[in-house]
Amino acid sequence: QVQLVESGGGSVQAGGALRLSCAAPRYTYSSYCMGWFRQAPGKEREGVAGISPGGDTTYYADSVKGRFTLSQDIAKNTLYLHLQMNSLEPEDTAMYYCAARFKGWSACTWAPGEFGYWGQGTQVTVSS
Repeated sequence: QVQLVESGGGSVQAGGALRLSCAAPRYTYSSYCMGWFRQAPGKEREGVAGISPGGDTTYYADSVKGRFTLSQDIAKNTLYLHLQMNSLEPEDTAMYYCAARFKGWSACTWAPGEFGYWGQGTQVTVSS
């Protein structure tokens, strides 16, 4: 079982910034695909950004490229996956979830259905 805990959501005006953080067990760094997903009311959950084990490759949805940035750091037994969100738009309003899946021999891909471990989510609200 992989426990994921998100933090950092909130309400901002358009053009503002927020930083989300996900705390995960340290061992996920070397063998898990880690990602951020979001779900707006009435919409399907979608991948926003992700990172492969060891940080070799990153993924960003077209809608967030150039505005959102992933980073990682490790403290003691915890991996922190940060999502820096700049130039926020009302369309970014959603519940944001951190998710993880064991990579194994397959490449990291970012369909929500492929991820088995999820955090509880953190709300991001962007007003115009």
